Amino acid sequence: MQLIAKKIKELGYELPGVSVPVASYIPAVRIGNLIYTSGSLPIKDGKLIYTGKIGEGFNSEQYGYKASELCILNALSVINDLAGLDNVKQIIKLTGFVNSSDTFTGQPKVINGASDLLVKIFEDRGKHARSAVGAVSLPLGASVELELIVEITC
Repeated sequence: MQLIAKKIKELGYELPGVSVPVASYIPAVRIGNLIYTSGSLPIKDGKLIYTGKIGEGFNSEQYGYKASELCILNALSVINDLAGLDNVKQIIKLTGFVNSSDTFTGQPKVINGASDLLVKIFEDRGKHARSAVGAVSLPLGASVELELIVEITC
């Protein structure tokens, strides 16, 4: 078993299979030792799990934090499929989009779900630059969408 996949499991998470793209794109592009992922949504077993605007009704920062964790697991599954997670040298950049109500300003706390999980998994190699952006809407009504730029060793 791969070391990083084993660590993900020990942390109580599951690395999903690569989701089928919902439009005309590929899940990731590799340029030399860099991988750029397409936007990952909070999809599990082909179903969108976290929907709606964060900051409205029951959709709190904690709801968004969990959505962020699921998005990052989906992005990692793409990287695993393309190059293997054990070959990740550094998580370089995480860009997070949060489907936000007009008055919600906690986007950084929502995207912390992904950032915190990356550091738990990769330790210092998981520390990264980041943007957390509020959005009026996201594809399929998702609450969160994430993109990664990752450096690999091979």
